[in-house]
Amino acid sequence: MQSALFLALEHNSGRMERGGRRRSEAEEVEKGRMKRTIIKDWKTRLSYFLQNSSNSTKMKSKKVGKHRTYFRPSPEEAQLWSEAFDELLANKYGLAAFRAFLKSEFCEENIEFWLACEDFKKTKSPQKLTSKAKKIYNDFIEKEAPKEINIDFQTKNMIAQNIQEATHTCFSAAQKRVYSLMENNSYPRFLESEFYQELCKKTPITRAAQGT
Repeated sequence: MQSALFLALEHNSGRMERGGRRRSEAEEVEKGRMKRTIIKDWKTRLSYFLQNSSNSTKMKSKKVGKHRTYFRPSPEEAQLWSEAFDELLANKYGLAAFRAFLKSEFCEENIEFWLACEDFKKTKSPQKLTSKAKKIYNDFIEKEAPKEINIDFQTKNMIAQNIQEATHTCFSAAQKRVYSLMENNSYPRFLESEFYQELCKKTPITRAAQGT
């Protein structure tokens, strides 16, 4: 009887072990599928931002027939983005990747505001400066703006007064605040994201490649 009981327990144990292995394998397959979906979604968003950036450059340029193409950075180049936030923003592909990441976190208004401020500071015409200041205020600053950024009430009031006689420093305080938010919160999460880790991976060298 003890022998039969032992065999029954052993049989059940084997069944549980096989069941556990199958669940573990299924979980790994599901994790792999989710990772591929996330990376595919990232690539779609990245392609969109790169395309828009390229179109914007072509529209501003008066030279016909010149097209700018952005290539995937090397792992070494992508790794440089982790050294400083400015390194990331200064790279066209890196900026587009970061925008795609912020969009996935539903806070793309931060980078859009920062970019609008960068463009604003380059404006030379006083008339254009005033119209751009009002547009930035309407889009990002005023209460319930379509892309309202998270800044304090005092800064909002100061901006509302400053844009009456717009200068290049109208949005300086708000831009610094948004930059700090991105650098301290979104940027570290971007560096830990699946997409960024994928960019930093070096392609394994095959034996055939080594032989050439």
